[in-house]
Amino acid sequence: MKLEPLKIQHDLVAWLTVAGDKIRQSLTEELQVNTKSGRNDLVTNRDKEIERFYVNQIRTYYPEARIYGEEGFGDEINDLSGLIFFVDPIDGTMNFVKQKENFATMIGVYLDGEPIVGGILDVMAQRLVVGGPQTGVMLNGRPLSKRPSLDIKDGLIGVNSRMLSENINQVTDLIRLSSGARITGSAGVEFSQVIMGKQIGYISNLSPWDVAAGWAIASALNIEAHTIAGQRPSLLKREVIIAGIPTVWQNFAKLQS
Repeated sequence: MKLEPLKIQHDLVAWLTVAGDKIRQSLTEELQVNTKSGRNDLVTNRDKEIERFYVNQIRTYYPEARIYGEEGFGDEINDLSGLIFFVDPIDGTMNFVKQKENFATMIGVYLDGEPIVGGILDVMAQRLVVGGPQTGVMLNGRPLSKRPSLDIKDGLIGVNSRMLSENINQVTDLIRLSSGARITGSAGVEFSQVIMGKQIGYISNLSPWDVAAGWAIASALNIEAHTIAGQRPSLLKREVIIAGIPTVWQNFAKLQS
């Protein structure tokens, strides 16, 4: 399949921008909020509306593609063959409902399991990072360079709150080696911080739509993503992901041995 990564990137920028406008405009409207797997796993009518918007755009312009969406309006995905769009309409829905900030909307695009391009929009900050291995990475239209290597003691690491408080997979021990932990509650926002060089890593238990956009972008910037077993993300199931510059994974791996 012949793809045009720059065209896909252009389309992602357009779609994410429209979605961001829709979400910001909706903040003055009453939300319908429901729970999914538990009381802290929220979904709103806006999540569903934005996912439907993305699905409609993808079906129109990339009819050959499959869609893996958080809210279930795409396809059932059991393998990574072909062109797949991973869609997270509002990443950090709890923040969207409670804080009205610190949430993102994002899309990752893969061909046969390989990253093509991703886009993450921090909706309230109006900060859009987009790119991939063949296109380079842009922050609001400005090119970003590969992340330099740093000692772990010189950088901040974003982390899942439960993993930190309970020292799951020695995450607390890892944080003690760093400059400190940051907890945002949105994978998209956390990945953006790593991509922009404001954090050196991010560790959390993530679903495919949580990791796909960030990994696609990060792969162009000397930023790695591993499972706790040292493998690449499966993009088919929920799993702990360690993303960051190489020293983050190196120190994490030492703590597991």
